[in-house]
Amino acid sequence: MSDLFKKAISLGWGLTIVSKEKVEKIVDDLVKRGELAPSESKDLVNRLVERGEEEQSQFKTWIQDQVRRVLTDIHVPSDQDIVSLEQRIATLEKRVAELEAERSGPAAE
Repeated sequence: MSDLFKKAISLGWGLTIVSKEKVEKIVDDLVKRGELAPSESKDLVNRLVERGEEEQSQFKTWIQDQVRRVLTDIHVPSDQDIVSLEQRIATLEKRVAELEAERSGPAAE
């Protein structure tokens, strides 16, 4: 069985898109053809599904990293950049309001 498991693992990203039901069907077919002992089928399904979930997580992380890299390369501002700019704008608006108040204060008297 370890040889069969190694072959399945070598499918790589393929496991990320295979549902548990599909894995169970493939393993059942292996049992029917005599290539896998029935006692090993549940363990193999669990290991393949677990591996698929791990690969899904790795694939998601890889995609997120690639998207971040592209956004950085094309200079799309981050959330932190936007928050910083909003804070600077608020400070400038406050200062403009203060200057306008100072300016209109003595002139109104």
